[in-house]
Amino acid sequence: MLNFLSYAGIGIAMLFVGLLMFEITTTTKEFKLIGEGNQAAAMSLGGKLLGLAFVLGSAIANSVSITDMLLWGVIGIVAQIVFFYLAELVTIRFSIKDAIEADNKAVGIMVLLLSLSIGWVLAQCLTY
Repeated sequence: MLNFLSYAGIGIAMLFVGLLMFEITTTTKEFKLIGEGNQAAAMSLGGKLLGLAFVLGSAIANSVSITDMLLWGVIGIVAQIVFFYLAELVTIRFSIKDAIEADNKAVGIMVLLLSLSIGWVLAQCLTY
């Protein structure tokens, strides 16, 4: 039970730290937009959150200790953020910030799926 509580507590804390890092490193302030009812921002941030959950879940499932989980969790969070921004630069030909702020749901869905895809691939990389 103690191991479960330790891994769960640290994992959830890391999830929120990763989400906060996404919010800090982007020019689109999605929390504010969500508070205003912007659905595209909710899709975008929700996708980032679930992508991070994939990565952290893999780090937890494949770790041999709390220290190992912390190390690979941090690597996974940083990789998720870096690869998300690289993929965004390569795949999308318009301003994500402007589209999300305009509540463009098509862009919100694309960012959601982009985040999930990156998270899934990175999570699988953490298994070896």
